[in-house]
Amino acid sequence: MIKSVMDLHTHTVASGHAYNSLREMAKAAAEKGLELLGITEHAPKMPGSCQTFYFRNLKVVPRTLYGIELLLGSEVNIMDSEGNLDLSQKDLMSLDLVIASMHTPCMRPGSKAENTYAYQKVLENPAVNIIGHPDDGRFPVDYRALVKTAADYGKVLEVNNHSLDPECTRENAKENDWIMLELCMEYKVPIVMSSDAHFDTLIGDFPNIYPLLERLKFPEELVLNRSVEALKPYVNKYRS
Repeated sequence: MIKSVMDLHTHTVASGHAYNSLREMAKAAAEKGLELLGITEHAPKMPGSCQTFYFRNLKVVPRTLYGIELLLGSEVNIMDSEGNLDLSQKDLMSLDLVIASMHTPCMRPGSKAENTYAYQKVLENPAVNIIGHPDDGRFPVDYRALVKTAADYGKVLEVNNHSLDPECTRENAKENDWIMLELCMEYKVPIVMSSDAHFDTLIGDFPNIYPLLERLKFPEELVLNRSVEALKPYVNKYRS
């Protein structure tokens, strides 16, 4: 089992439907022995989330708390089949980390071709680092095209622990992750395991992901969670 030193996809009360403060999340991550925590609040078009000025003011927040390094960014919403996002390019470029995801409150699920094209346009964006939970069957996608485009642009695909929870509303995540991971091995595309934690006790825990990786014999060198150094080429903060 791969020892993870990070969790890049988490939310605080600022996202509107999570339940801990930034300090509480950082403290929990430190207590679990992580080295790096990503705080990626939902962008403005998610109902109840923080607005643009929140992201512009992240410069006032320390990048180290409780001895753990923080990456402060956003889980932005893909808004349409053209891959438009709900933060400006200037704001995206200012963030440490950008995850782009499809959410039903923000985007009407399109056809497989439409959803795939949206992901491809997003992957072209230099500010976007990671595609979040592309396993949601409510947004059907051509996984070969998705993975190949991620390879072409040097981007990361997320395996989301919450998607694999039986209580999650995303559909067919296990089957879709299996297909995606096989293609990631073929195209040598890196993945990141994420909790998508909206509560501090869930940080850094990936019990639904590990069995999948083990069954596939997924190569450890393609899992960025193994070290901060492995992550650095793929994240805005370290490239700026």
